[in-house]
Amino acid sequence: MAAPSGAASCEDFAEFQELLRVMRTIDDRIVHELNTTIPTASFVGKVDPGQTCKELYESLMNAHTNRERIIKNCISQTSAVVKTLKEEREKAPEDAVLLKQLRKEQTKLKLMQSELNVEEVVNDRSWKVLSHK
Repeated sequence: MAAPSGAASCEDFAEFQELLRVMRTIDDRIVHELNTTIPTASFVGKVDPGQTCKELYESLMNAHTNRERIIKNCISQTSAVVKTLKEEREKAPEDAVLLKQLRKEQTKLKLMQSELNVEEVVNDRSWKVLSHK
């Protein structure tokens, strides 16, 4: 089950969240994947469960790595924007539009940082399911 690994748009948080939602499909369907991966008695000779499990494991590892890379990349980009806006704000402390933009970017940064925590929970859940099957 391949997940998109394209470049994330870090400017639009809703788009960023949608990309992560789509990329987390493999984790959401891990039980189904395991149930369809492990052959029943009648298919034991036709399917190599060890190889199939290895492929599922590698897919899961790749998905986790790609999502973490995307999240950290967006955090880095948004942090740079926040830093720039803070510097501009110091030069123009009365600029209300600049302050509003800074607050918006700071909020987006906090939301992106919280996605790292969500990612940790999603990953842990998937590994627990995989290790118990």
